Amino acid sequence: MKQKTRTNSYLKELYCSKCNKIYRADQVQQLCECGAPLLVRYDLDSAQHEWKQESLKGRTKSLWRYKEVLPVENDENIVSLGEGGTPVLPLKDAGKKIGISNLYLKDEGVIPTGTFKARGAAVGISKAKELGVNTIAMPTNGNAGAAWALYSARAGIHAVIVMPEDAPKITRNECAAAGADLYLVDGLISDCGKIVGQAIKENGWYDASTLKEPYRIEGKKTMGYEIAEQFDFELPDVILYPTGGGVGIIGIYKAFLEMQKLGWIQGKLPRLIAVQAEGCAPIVKAFEAGKRESEFFEHSETVAFGINVPKALGDFLVLKALYETDGTAVAVSDQEILSAVQTLAKEEGTFVCPEGASLYAAAKKLRESGFFSQDERAVLLNTGAGIKYPDSVHRDIPVLKKDAVLG
Repeated sequence: MKQKTRTNSYLKELYCSKCNKIYRADQVQQLCECGAPLLVRYDLDSAQHEWKQESLKGRTKSLWRYKEVLPVENDENIVSLGEGGTPVLPLKDAGKKIGISNLYLKDEGVIPTGTFKARGAAVGISKAKELGVNTIAMPTNGNAGAAWALYSARAGIHAVIVMPEDAPKITRNECAAAGADLYLVDGLISDCGKIVGQAIKENGWYDASTLKEPYRIEGKKTMGYEIAEQFDFELPDVILYPTGGGVGIIGIYKAFLEMQKLGWIQGKLPRLIAVQAEGCAPIVKAFEAGKRESEFFEHSETVAFGINVPKALGDFLVLKALYETDGTAVAVSDQEILSAVQTLAKEEGTFVCPEGASLYAAAKKLRESGFFSQDERAVLLNTGAGIKYPDSVHRDIPVLKKDAVLG
């Protein structure tokens, strides 16, 4: 029998994000019995003495370079397509247009599957494999389902994906190509979630819905570790994040708290900013009212399909991250989003997804309001490639005769 190779993970336990009840991490767990999401806890007391920044030198440029604070305990269970290690690009010209001298873009559009969803899928599917899961099921607005379907295929796990009928066709094709059981629903992701929830009860499948398993966050949090490392552990002043389910912003905040405990970073944390579309802004509405949880956002609609989430299960965790970092939440219009898509492509050569473009529009608003100064370092976290959203650019292109002459 082949000997298992340990990842040296400091995985300790799972705990409830509301009531703090402890759960074992070596068994399949979904939500806490109180209905709240479970989070992963590591033995950071030991890690801070044994795992140092220097150990990262020479490691592969993927999210698995941080495997000591990831939940997979045996190397053979790692399911990877090379995800992570995405670049941070200075946006000098685009930043100058809106009065920000130190504007940066962390570009998740270059990751496998074309979006940051690959991070959550890589770690989530790897842990599901380690726990012996055979079938996963999830609702999705498109990109998460595509990523989880493809990583499931690589792991030999069956995937059942349910998405709104008007989700981007490209993501449908990814799911279909991966061999997932794909279903379309005439409704929103919240309607898809109800269907998936009932099917899970009846079939005993593993629920991979946002925050209904503890490990997607762990993949997403590696964006926080990468940002810290890419800025030489001198964190930026502001990070803007497109917020639907909110797992990314929750994960980044979790990463920063872990690094504080490890002694890797010091001082004030970046102000975290949740950016939403005006047509679906439950977090913004709750933040402006000083609330700790959001309310269901009726009749939601936006071109930034990935953030069209009327009510996030982890809304209280998103809002906590904003309040505790002196951050904020801001909404932008679809017109501002589509304009930002073209500005970033024209000024910087970066064709970003509508969700990522919303951050540039939000940065402009926040700079004008004085929320941050011209010289502060601000990072826009683009979550996906613009080519996955062909309808985000509308332009009449002239058709030439075959003997036409240009000039």
